[in-house]
Amino acid sequence: MASTGIVKEQSTPIGGIGFDRLMAGLGVLFIGGDYLDGWAHYHGLVDTTFFTPWHAVLYSSYLVNAIVLVSVFLINRARGSSWLKALPDGYGLSLLGVPLFLLAGGGDLLWHTLFGIEEGIDPLLSPTHLLLALGGLLIVSGPLRASWRRTTQQHNWPTLLPVILTLGVLLGIFSFFTSFAHPAVETNLITSLPYTEEKGSWGAASVLLQSAILSGVILFALRRWHLPLGAMTVILTLNTTLISFFQDEYSLILATLVAGILLDLLYWRLQPSMQRVDALRIFAFAFPIIYNLCFFLTVMLAHGNITWTIHLWLGVTVMSGVAGLLLSYLMAPPAIP
Repeated sequence: MASTGIVKEQSTPIGGIGFDRLMAGLGVLFIGGDYLDGWAHYHGLVDTTFFTPWHAVLYSSYLVNAIVLVSVFLINRARGSSWLKALPDGYGLSLLGVPLFLLAGGGDLLWHTLFGIEEGIDPLLSPTHLLLALGGLLIVSGPLRASWRRTTQQHNWPTLLPVILTLGVLLGIFSFFTSFAHPAVETNLITSLPYTEEKGSWGAASVLLQSAILSGVILFALRRWHLPLGAMTVILTLNTTLISFFQDEYSLILATLVAGILLDLLYWRLQPSMQRVDALRIFAFAFPIIYNLCFFLTVMLAHGNITWTIHLWLGVTVMSGVAGLLLSYLMAPPAIP
């Protein structure tokens, strides 16, 4: 009987919340390698070659994720799972991302050989880099898909920690590849003299774009989960901590921490959900407004002043709330009579 119990235990496939936590942690490692490479680009430390220490860190973090996914697939297959069930539910696309990222990495080496090293915003829009982004996104989003598909789960910190970390990682990917239009990166558009209409237009568009991305990620999460108190703070602060390294704007981390706490309290008070649509509309409108007010006030304090008039920075803040409100109608559209 004892031997039978051992065999049964050994045949149990790897998966569950524990695996989600592991992959969420590896996702943070992955995005950290990505931002380290981006930091090197922004600080002019990238050589005229593909083989740099920054690429080594990025591809090493990818390799760790790949080894874990492939190993779990092979172990579960050896324990009797079918080919289609050898990975925990939700991680099939993560495994697909492994060869896709590797293929994109090889294509990136060829691209650099044929066309040279990208400069300026080119690395963010290079076709091979976008393919790398797709592969990485598929790999790190496994915990999100796994949790989405579970029919029963508690909406607390121990259960939703993988979801919260993964939301922060996904937001980090979106912020990274749109960093050419990110107010936390291009703060000079707000602070540098002389003020020009071009700077104002570009800066305002950046605020609205990032507000829409941020609101979209949070509203997506609220569509499925009731996030525990503190989740907003972790998601937002993780993203700002990463993006602030580009231009060493570390004061924005504190600003986001304050915004996250305020938004967590507002979320706790309103309890927005698909069942409480009015509360959802209010939260969707207030969310980007609170976030951007904290951003602008911090930039003012850190730089002494900003070159934007109150008409511009306060107006674009209100417009960001309108963008969040409109996105809430996509998430929870009015009933069709």
